[in-house]
Amino acid sequence: MSVAQRSRRQAEHKSQAAIEVSIVMPCLNEAETLATCIRKAQAAIEKNDLVAEIIVADNGSTDRSQLIAKELGVRVVVVERKGYGSALIGGINAARGELVIMGDADDSYDFRAIGPLVNKLREGYDLVMGNRFAGGIAAGAMVWSHRWVGNPALTNISRLFFQTPVGDMHCGLRGFRKDAIEKLRLRAIGMEFASEMVIKASMRRMKIAEVPVTLSPDGRLRPPHLRTWRDGWRHLRFMLLFSPRWLFLYPGLALFGAGALVGALLETGPKQIGPATFDIHTLLLAGFACMIGYQLIVFAVFTKVFAMQRGFHPPNPTYDLMFRYVKLETGLLVGALMLLLGIAGTVIAVTSWGAEGFGSLDPGLTMREVIPAAVLLTLGVQTIFASFFLSILGMDEEAGRAT
Repeated sequence: MSVAQRSRRQAEHKSQAAIEVSIVMPCLNEAETLATCIRKAQAAIEKNDLVAEIIVADNGSTDRSQLIAKELGVRVVVVERKGYGSALIGGINAARGELVIMGDADDSYDFRAIGPLVNKLREGYDLVMGNRFAGGIAAGAMVWSHRWVGNPALTNISRLFFQTPVGDMHCGLRGFRKDAIEKLRLRAIGMEFASEMVIKASMRRMKIAEVPVTLSPDGRLRPPHLRTWRDGWRHLRFMLLFSPRWLFLYPGLALFGAGALVGALLETGPKQIGPATFDIHTLLLAGFACMIGYQLIVFAVFTKVFAMQRGFHPPNPTYDLMFRYVKLETGLLVGALMLLLGIAGTVIAVTSWGAEGFGSLDPGLTMREVIPAAVLLTLGVQTIFASFFLSILGMDEEAGRAT
């Protein structure tokens, strides 16, 4: 049998077999480099004997990108909704392979090197990330601010917030099992799609691995689509919005704890530290710190419960336990107790005022009665209405337990 006949039969066999790997390239006016990327991907398919397809997820190109892709025999999926994430979501949804490799179509990544990603996925990993810092970054491939500031900072924040086990959060060459990623319900339409995938996979305790990849200068003459400050902020904003603990809970606990501590110390009288005297004005600020901190803590609970119900966050046993044992009536009881203490403090303050014939009072004495009373009244009202709102959010869980 000739080599040509053998190659033809292998191609026919692959076309009849189920597709294992889908290579997805997001594309927006990449005519300068798209053909090179496709040919490298085709070479990788041949080299690794893959049963694979190549998908160009076109996001509204006005150059020859779609024509080039069709001439090279790859699938073109038109994604009308603008954005890097939108293009990838469209391409992933159209993928017929069990395993998906995604990479940029600007020739900064070498698609001939996808073999290690595919092998890791075959080993059972759900997500395999490329790591440019481990594989090598060619001169001129990444601006210094991205290499030494932006990428390391955002990667370290993600490790702190979400315990992501990766060293290169935003590598554009990565692979994943399609069924695993579909469970994440990815929604980000912009560059923050890269962060969303890793964060959600980490929160759901999926198996994540890294392989070294190289980054080369892209082959385009025009500037890249990435915008340093805009896209950097979008990544950071996404991480903050996706982490109620760091956005609300920890700042709230710090404010509430500091306010309560300072307030308790100043209730017994003014305190002198060096030349500075801290008295009722500081006590008033401490009271505001308690109220603001408490509100942030409540926001953290609201946001976490909402995120779990909408599927943004996986279920959390701590919150399940809270709804099981902390009922609406519990919150109402705690809120009522705070209200009663606040009312009692107010009565004491009015009684002191009456003892002076409702005339002028010494603020240094009366404000130590009024400020704690006002804080307790406010926290009591917040607790009561927060309990009602949490009860509304938890209705589905209560209905599920009742059945």
